[in-house]
Amino acid sequence: MINAVYRLVAPGMIDVACTEPNLKTSVILRPEYLSICKADQRYYLGNRSREALKEKLPMALIHECVARVVFDPTGHFKKGELVVPVPNTPTEDDDIIAENYRRSSHFCSSGYDGFLRDYIDISYDRLVRVPEGLDLRIASFTELISVAVHAVSRFEKFSHGRKNSIGVWGDGNVGFITALILRALYPDSKLYIFGTVYEKLGYFSFADGTFHVDHIPENLTIDHGFECVGGEASRFAIAQIIDIINPEGSIGLMGVSESFIGVNTRMVLEKGLRLFGSSRSGVADFERTMQILEDNPQIAEYLENLIGNVVEIHSIPDIHSAFSQDISRNFGKTVLKWMK
Repeated sequence: MINAVYRLVAPGMIDVACTEPNLKTSVILRPEYLSICKADQRYYLGNRSREALKEKLPMALIHECVARVVFDPTGHFKKGELVVPVPNTPTEDDDIIAENYRRSSHFCSSGYDGFLRDYIDISYDRLVRVPEGLDLRIASFTELISVAVHAVSRFEKFSHGRKNSIGVWGDGNVGFITALILRALYPDSKLYIFGTVYEKLGYFSFADGTFHVDHIPENLTIDHGFECVGGEASRFAIAQIIDIINPEGSIGLMGVSESFIGVNTRMVLEKGLRLFGSSRSGVADFERTMQILEDNPQIAEYLENLIGNVVEIHSIPDIHSAFSQDISRNFGKTVLKWMK
C-alpha cells in the first residue's frame, strides 16, 4: 500500500512524498475533516526561526483531524468507525510527567508528519471514538478543545476551593473554548471575559459579563484567571490578571509567545499567587473532552460559531487556498474537507 503524504518542504511550498503505512500493527485511517492551527500557519508562512524551520522541515502539517477507520489489524476498532487521532506520541513511561510534557514525546506537525496525508497509520492507543451525532466539522478541532480541557484539569489540580468568580483573558478561539469548558464544569461560578474586540466578545453570550480590557469596573475582582492571549499582548493580560485577582488565586497561562514576557513578581509574592503553564494534551484529555461534549450538547451549539471556511481538498492548490483563506481569520477555524 502506497500512501501520499503532503509535506511542507519550505514556507509556502508543499510536495508529495510516498510512504508505506505499517499494515501489521497500525490502524489505518482515512481523514474526513482537518482543521488548521496557528502553529501550522507559522510553519506555512515561515514565521519561525531559520533554525526551527531547518530542524522541522520537511513535514506534513495539521494535527487536528477526525478520520474514519479503514483497517485495524489489532481488532480494537471496526471498519467505518469515526475516531480522532491524538497527535502526541510518548516514547517512554513516566509516573510523574504527563505524556504531553515529556521531552521525548513526538508531536505530529512539529518535527513529525501531521495528518495531511491520504491515509494515517497510527497505534490503536492513540485513537478516541467520536460521540454519536457530533458535527464532524467540530470534531476536526477536538485537539484544540482538549488543550482547553487539559488546562482546566490542571486548574482543578492547582487551585483552591473558592471559585466564586473566574476570569478569562482572550477573545479568540482558545479563550472562547476555555470559557465554554469552564461554564459547563462550573455553572455556579461567575464567568467574566476580557478582550479587545467588541464584536468577538459578543460571541461569549454564555458568560456573566464581558469587558473590554480598557474598561474594567474598578471594583471587579476574580478568584482565578486564565491567560489565553499569547504574543506580546500576553504581558499586559498577565499584568491585569495579577492586578485584579484575589489573594492566593491561581493563574493559568495558555498563550504562546516567541519572546520573553515580564511578570510583576512583587505582586505575585504579595498576593501568594500560583501561576501554572499548560500546553498540548494527551489521550486522557481527549477522552474527557469527548465525555464533556457528550454530557453537554449545548457546548457543540456554541462551537458552531467557530466553524469558518470549509474548504474541499481535491489537490495541492486547494491546500494552498485553505491556508491563504485562514491567514485573514482572527476568530474561528478553517476546516478542510478531505476529498482526495
